[in-house]
Amino acid sequence: MGKVAIIGVGQSAFVRSYPGSIRELAFDGFKDAMQDAQITTRDIGASIICSAPEYDKQRSPAGVFAEYLGLNPQPTFYVESLCSSSSMGVRLAYSLVKSGLHDMIAVIGFQKMSEISSSESQERMGRGADIQWESPFGTMMPAYYAMYARGHMEKYGTTPDDLALIRVKAATYGQLNEKAVYRKPVTFEMFTDPENRMAGPVASPLRVGDCCANADGSSCIIVASEEKAKAFSKKPVWIMGLGAATTSVNLAGRDLFSGLTVAQEAGKQAYEMAGISAKDIDVAEVHDCFTIAEMMAYEDLGFAKPGEGKELIKSKETYKQGSIPVNVDGGLLSKGHPIGATGGSQMRTIVLQLRDEAGEIQVDNPQIGLVHNIGGVGLYGNVTILGR
Repeated sequence: MGKVAIIGVGQSAFVRSYPGSIRELAFDGFKDAMQDAQITTRDIGASIICSAPEYDKQRSPAGVFAEYLGLNPQPTFYVESLCSSSSMGVRLAYSLVKSGLHDMIAVIGFQKMSEISSSESQERMGRGADIQWESPFGTMMPAYYAMYARGHMEKYGTTPDDLALIRVKAATYGQLNEKAVYRKPVTFEMFTDPENRMAGPVASPLRVGDCCANADGSSCIIVASEEKAKAFSKKPVWIMGLGAATTSVNLAGRDLFSGLTVAQEAGKQAYEMAGISAKDIDVAEVHDCFTIAEMMAYEDLGFAKPGEGKELIKSKETYKQGSIPVNVDGGLLSKGHPIGATGGSQMRTIVLQLRDEAGEIQVDNPQIGLVHNIGGVGLYGNVTILGR
């Protein structure tokens, strides 16, 4: 079979509270991608809808979206792997296209987090852990990642100041992203001022500034066969490598707390499939739900040796002008995190980079980009490598 490409990308603005329905929210990202690809609904052979259902009031949103978006009677699928749902959706789309079953698929990720209260949201996030052995004891996402932050600090001497530098970088680029939730500047001094909100404690050693915010949003990726890509697109971006992995849902079943094994395994698979290594990546989007998550991603993906990720951010090597630009759209820390839409948003950024259409955040002549998307507390890992 031939190659598989991305020929259209779209994203809604990510906001704290979307005023419309989930179908209207999904339409925002879908319309953007369809216009980008210059296709119609008649060209779409199937749709894949991606979200974390515990946040949705609508049961089986795939059918609702297919009807609203004019995608019937084509088949629709529903994919869920927590925060990595839309990356997993792209993996499924690749498989369906590669097999010849479909030649063009719309992967739509969405989440309307504001449909439930903040406390309800935290409770549902806790249920991403084992509901028998962990979540009944009050575990929540910041506490889980705080354990990894503490583990990294104990093993490698990483400091809260190192993590603060990651948030400063995120804000540098978040200010330029018109689709981001948080577009205000963040300075290192904010983390040293006990009166500043950024320095407020959440789960030691993580502070407010170390955490991303919930958001409402949607994304859409149009995946096509080589034949369709060449017929419809002047700048197709090719899917070169895919990796995916899972691990023990219970942290008691894990033996590494300074990195995520699913990211390491998914990265290894994706590099092998693409026939490249970490040094060949020109621009990357990594899952920075917390600052420590980005730090670990540097090391898990091979951009730095274990324990040396902090040197990358200190030397600004992960800035736009650095040797490995990471999250130059502001990342989750600035964009916000509408769970089902996040992976699609990351892919949109890399596709725009590879098409030289990223505007103020454009990296110089990138040829290969990487997307690292994590579901839950390192439960699911997806790495996607894209190229011109």
